[in-house]
Amino acid sequence: MGILRAAILGLIQGITEFVPLSSSGHLVIIPRVLGWHDPGLAFDVVLHTGTLIALLVFFIDDWIRVVRGFFSSFKKRRAEWGMEERLAWLIIFATIPAILAGAAFEGFFSDNLRSPRAVALLLALTGFVLLFSEFAGKRLRGFEELTLRDAITIGFAQVFSLAPGISRSGITISAGMLRGLDREGAARFSFLMAAPIIAGASVYEGVKIFIKGVPKVGMLPVAVGFLSSALTGFVAIKLLMRYLRRHSLLPFGIYCLTMATFTILFFTLA
Repeated sequence: MGILRAAILGLIQGITEFVPLSSSGHLVIIPRVLGWHDPGLAFDVVLHTGTLIALLVFFIDDWIRVVRGFFSSFKKRRAEWGMEERLAWLIIFATIPAILAGAAFEGFFSDNLRSPRAVALLLALTGFVLLFSEFAGKRLRGFEELTLRDAITIGFAQVFSLAPGISRSGITISAGMLRGLDREGAARFSFLMAAPIIAGASVYEGVKIFIKGVPKVGMLPVAVGFLSSALTGFVAIKLLMRYLRRHSLLPFGIYCLTMATFTILFFTLA
């Protein structure tokens, strides 16, 4: 793999992992449109690790609160819990559905839903969900007003993102908005909840790669892909959080529908 291709794939991963456009979908569609070979699972893990670092660095203050709250929750009665303790356990409960689904359906989605047309249909579904959440969501509550029911609902929504083409951030932010959260609050919890899942998946896939034998991949392309995904991921989070304070998800929904239409037409007529 060349350095430029590694940088482009890292750029795609960094942007679409957090902006509600589906990184898994774009990493299936774009390389095939350009006629590139699949870079393989090892490189995919590198890209996801880069975006995980971006996520941890951007929300470092929140993660300090979460870790501190987790340990302090054992020293207090539940009635005495503050936001730190509540947030730690809300994230734990929200990640359980995706962990169970990932264990039960490991490989099913990636093996059966990686054709461009299948991804395009799921990308269109993401677009419709984004548009629906904008019109139906009440957006009356902020991040500090998260409830256990909110967390569990958003956690179940995250399960659908196991399928390539379903945006993790898109489906979970939409679920939060449909529960009455404002855009920024829903996005913040979505990103915090995603970190344990991304970390767990990266470690799990990394162990599988190590057991089967690490493929020979040039260190420079790997480093470029990692840095590209980490840096663009950090910028994407920052810009999206700022954008969502005053603007809607409509442009992202329209983009997903447009990309889905383009993909279906391209692979039908090509």
